[in-house]
Amino acid sequence: MEPFVSTEVSAEGIGTITFFHPSSNSLPSNILNDLAVAISTAGSRHDIRVIVLQSGGDRTFCAGASFDELVAIEDESAGLAFFSGFAHVINAMRTCPKLIVGRVQGKAVGGGVGLAASVDICLATQHASVKLSELAVGIGPFVVGPAVERKLGLAGMSALAIDARSWKSAAWAATHGLYAEVFETTEALDNEVQRLSMALAASNPEAMSELKSALWSGTEHWDTLLFERAAISGALVRSDFTKKAIAAFKS
Repeated sequence: MEPFVSTEVSAEGIGTITFFHPSSNSLPSNILNDLAVAISTAGSRHDIRVIVLQSGGDRTFCAGASFDELVAIEDESAGLAFFSGFAHVINAMRTCPKLIVGRVQGKAVGGGVGLAASVDICLATQHASVKLSELAVGIGPFVVGPAVERKLGLAGMSALAIDARSWKSAAWAATHGLYAEVFETTEALDNEVQRLSMALAASNPEAMSELKSALWSGTEHWDTLLFERAAISGALVRSDFTKKAIAAFKS
């Protein structure tokens, strides 16, 4: 299948945004751009009352940044542009006036953990282990870090960011606040996503919008912070160390 980002709207007002990439749902710049646009657009649509964010496939929610694009970055502007894609997606979710339910059916790596941390409530299966692998390839989770820290706290984010080669289980992620609930099967996950989405679609839109604003209070500076962080990653990714580490990681 070709990569895509799609939006489907149910009669009840549930807007389901799905992204897919054949390389374990990795995130090249075009997918990041389309995802940010889809979230912003869904937030402004009157026929959408609640948003579900999900990926295609079975066991991998999101493999994070596209390594093919990372190794191709040759200058500062290209590095900033690529990592700014993650900033745009996170800020789109942060400023979206609709509540966003995350459906995480499998593993989340790097930027994928950032997506899971940026929805308003995240539900997952027992297969949804997490890893912030950025330091292992010579970068660091600078752009997604604020979102991950907001959900897991500094200690939880540090544990993931520093031990960049180790997986943490879905149960660990739930204990630290990333997941609201973990289910044994995808079927059970989908049943709960549907139940919660239907309940939210029947709720007062103004109340949900005010709740969203309250939940994200104190993050207004992310409009500049995340792009400052993108510049750090954009500089690091051009180093010889990082290029060799990414090549080794791919092999």
